[in-house]
Amino acid sequence: MVPLKMKIMDDLWQVAGDGFTAPEDAAGYLIRFGKSAALIDAGTGKRHDRLVRNISACLPPETGIECLFLTHCHYDHAGGAGGIRNHYGCRIVAHAHDAVFLEAGDGLTTAAKWYGAVQDKIAIDQKIHAEEAEFAVGDGRITAYFCPGHSPGSLVYTAELNGFRVLFGQDVHGPLHRDLKSDARAYAGSLEFLLSLNADILCEGHFGVFRGKESVRRFISSYLPGRV
Repeated sequence: MVPLKMKIMDDLWQVAGDGFTAPEDAAGYLIRFGKSAALIDAGTGKRHDRLVRNISACLPPETGIECLFLTHCHYDHAGGAGGIRNHYGCRIVAHAHDAVFLEAGDGLTTAAKWYGAVQDKIAIDQKIHAEEAEFAVGDGRITAYFCPGHSPGSLVYTAELNGFRVLFGQDVHGPLHRDLKSDARAYAGSLEFLLSLNADILCEGHFGVFRGKESVRRFISSYLPGRV
């Protein structure tokens, strides 16, 4: 099978999502800093073999995946996390508020039941408790920001790459639902915060990649009441 990947810019690719791996998968993004790389979200795990093949088509053999950064606990983003760790020996990073649902195998809060699936219990190697946390990956850095609302422990990540600020803001669009323990007020505040990051590129979970500050601003604002 031919690997499927989309080059966003040098050292940044989409490697997971509908059309890349399983139809149920949210987007997964691969970023490289020198001889180390990181993966943002892992999909459901239903097409783990395809995801590995796509990653291999992007990275030279000497480049390893150091971290899997989860944006939140939902099955379409995190269900495949255990398989990725087993394959690459990377550490899984998530916010403590969402880690509890993954470690318990909570099929309702992770939305696995929405997909007719079972959420495996996944141990989280590094739990973020702070509003902001910075991680060294190779010769680069990735910053995590606590942005609750869609889930209790939603995170977004930013990286400076090739002179651009890239925002991994998965599921900017929501949805909000009682099963997911969503919080509408926190969600609105998180959207305002995302606007303040002034990103050049937004890599979203289901709606693709937005390029240019104005395009990013319009997309985020479209989900915020009273903003266009």
